[in-house]
Amino acid sequence: MTEQETLQKLIAKRLTRILYVAETALPQNQYQAFRKIALDEFGNNGLNKDLEQIWKTKKRNGQE
Repeated sequence: MTEQETLQKLIAKRLTRILYVAETALPQNQYQAFRKIALDEFGNNGLNKDLEQIWKTKKRNGQE
């Protein structure tokens, strides 16, 4: 498993836990809004996209 895959798994694990706590603590409509924001920020449109760009830059510069 690459460093990238390891980091993405760790982020997903923690995000799952945060979503679980939010689901139990928030009313359904607030949870749905929170879930959308959290997945946007930490998923493929947010943090994962930023990390992917960093890894591509490092690889291109031979810093892998």
